[in-house]
Amino acid sequence: MTLRFDCNDDAERARGITAAIAAMKRGELVVLPTESVYAVATDAFSARGARSVREAKGQSTATPLPIMIASVTTIPGIAFNPSIAAMDLMQGFWPGALTVLVTAQPSLAWEHPPGAPLAVRIPLHPLALEILRATGPLIVTGANAVGGSAALTIDAALESLGDSASICLDVGPLGSDPTLAQPSSVVDATGEVPILLREGAITLEQLRSVVPNLAAPA
Repeated sequence: MTLRFDCNDDAERARGITAAIAAMKRGELVVLPTESVYAVATDAFSARGARSVREAKGQSTATPLPIMIASVTTIPGIAFNPSIAAMDLMQGFWPGALTVLVTAQPSLAWEHPPGAPLAVRIPLHPLALEILRATGPLIVTGANAVGGSAALTIDAALESLGDSASICLDVGPLGSDPTLAQPSSVVDATGEVPILLREGAITLEQLRSVVPNLAAPA
């Protein structure tokens, strides 16, 4: 059974956050809001949680799962030798709609495909940030099946995920602000020259204001 908390009510919001943190520590799934869509989240270091996310979304074990964090200071613990360009981009655009691909720390015990880049960002949504500050790194990915539409409401997320999530944190419909509706821009910063893989909410011009040698998409 999925427990649903109305986070527009202060008391219920507090109870929901407490329940969500406890659930994710157990490797369970939680549906929470990001600035653009509802996402499914769990402890980044939980093998059970990673398997549950992939099963809920219909993803293979070879698919890297994106990570969200609360502070740039976490990066050295999860990324191996991040470049100056990567750190400049993070400092310049986080929290925000920029996903940076880095090399994962090989010594970490987590369900990350060997050799795959690690996709990481800091979200803008205050509820997501509050939870991340309490939990540390989380797997956070859209609360929809692979190929499905983004979940802009809790009902849409539950329809897509079924009963796989233990907790849902409901803040109401998302996507009403067009400035937050675009997907994040994605930069591969694993090589010598960072490459823009997807131009989303943050433009190539904006990114180059911080990292002038950023390569455009092919």
